[in-house]
Amino acid sequence: MVTKQEGTLSGRLLMSKPSVVNVGLAGFVKDLRDCDIEVVQVDWTPPADGDPEMAALLAKLGT
Repeated sequence: MVTKQEGTLSGRLLMSKPSVVNVGLAGFVKDLRDCDIEVVQVDWTPPADGDPEMAALLAKLGT
């Protein structure tokens, strides 16, 4: 029997097993995998290693 909630997109999403895309901190991946959650790790760092002045200069180059 399909409940009303299971018939909706949000209901199916909430009842399905989560899949996670982790951007940046690789430390989160281990914890999620330990909980048997599917994880895709994306290696990312802020532009210019997080230096706001350098990031602003890079942004000007892109315009």
